[in-house]
Amino acid sequence: MTMNDLFLKACRGEPVDHTPVWYMRQAGRFQQEYRKIREKYSLLEICERPNVCTEVTILPVNNLGVDAAILFSDIMVPIGAMGMPFDLKRDVGPIIESPIRNMSDVSRLHAISPQEDLPYVFETIALLREKLHVPLIGFSGAPFTLASYMIEGKPSRQYLKTKQLMYSSPETWSLLMDKLGDMIITYLTAQVMAGAQAVQVFDSWVGSLSSQDYAIYVLPVMKRIFTALKTLNVPLIYFGVGTGGLLPLFKETGATVIGVDWRVELSQVKEFLGPDVVLQGNLDPAVLLAPWDEIKMRVSRIIDQGKKLKGHVFNLGHGVFPEVSEDVLKRLTEFVHTYSDR
Repeated sequence: MTMNDLFLKACRGEPVDHTPVWYMRQAGRFQQEYRKIREKYSLLEICERPNVCTEVTILPVNNLGVDAAILFSDIMVPIGAMGMPFDLKRDVGPIIESPIRNMSDVSRLHAISPQEDLPYVFETIALLREKLHVPLIGFSGAPFTLASYMIEGKPSRQYLKTKQLMYSSPETWSLLMDKLGDMIITYLTAQVMAGAQAVQVFDSWVGSLSSQDYAIYVLPVMKRIFTALKTLNVPLIYFGVGTGGLLPLFKETGATVIGVDWRVELSQVKEFLGPDVVLQGNLDPAVLLAPWDEIKMRVSRIIDQGKKLKGHVFNLGHGVFPEVSEDVLKRLTEFVHTYSDR
């Protein structure tokens, strides 16, 4: 089977025949086959069954024609292995009955042994590498985003408890960042050793911080994570939502690809980060509900801007909505390939 390595080449800033594309949450509720699987299994049950997880991960590759697969899992999976039980409530998100409140709570978190604690993850990766003809992306949540769930106990809009702990107990915060940083390095290293060919770190909610707070409370651990992962010699993608003001600091982390949401244009990112940068993004997911001519116009603009960068991977600015038609995503994938091949 011939490997389609366009995604890896673009991530490395190498010449490509056309712009590669994949979508965050490309395996999910917009797919009829996935909805049928979810009638039988919960999300965590899918993750824990390598054969089912492999099927779900491959579905969008076969159905949409995307240039990369991302391991189907959840960012909270390794948190349970650290000793913090959680539940994934449908249409709500992670729920933690005993969230972190103090140093003692953080001290009880322990290091993980990925292959022993989460064997199903690595069995799935091995199966996927046997079956895929596109690169496999492994992933983890980032320290701030994971901490926000661990402290709030549920999804939040304001992150008040998280920021309160961060400001009022910097020693507790620092220990939590260190433990999460160690876990992420261990977990992602194990994913690459098992066969993942790139990794993405999701910092979905770090856009709630000012650049000053990010520099003080988050940047040090992100630098440590990406410095450690660089020895793996795979693309390292760092993504957050609402992080336009943080992108110069994202570049300082050492990530080799920066994910951009739809609130800032790629041409603007190029202006303040310089042309020697590889970006991923950044169509507003809601645009996929618009008429096709509107979608084409916006996608063309993104691709045109991406061609002026060192490298560009087309993606959405966040995950696919369940309301999006699979036919639209398939048509979009074909359009990205054909329009960029000029």
